[in-house]
Amino acid sequence: MQIAAGEFKTHCLGLMDQVYEGHRSFIITKRGKPVAKLVPVDDVVEKPIFGFMKGHANIMGDIVESTGEKWEADA
Repeated sequence: MQIAAGEFKTHCLGLMDQVYEGHRSFIITKRGKPVAKLVPVDDVVEKPIFGFMKGHANIMGDIVESTGEKWEADA
C-alpha cells in the first residue's frame, strides 16, 4: 500500500500499529515517487556485548611478554 508523506506524517502512529499488528507494509511517497518503506521488524535476537567473538580466534604463543620491538612510546 502506498501513502503520501503528508498523510503518513498525520497518521504515523496508527500506521505503525497496523504494521505491527497486521504485518503490513507501506511505501511512503513524496510527490508521487517512492522514498521510504515502513515494514515490520523481524524478531530481533539480542547478542551479548561481551563474549560475542568467543571461539573466533586462537592465541598463538605468549601474549603478555614484549616482542622486543622498540616503540616510540618506550623512549
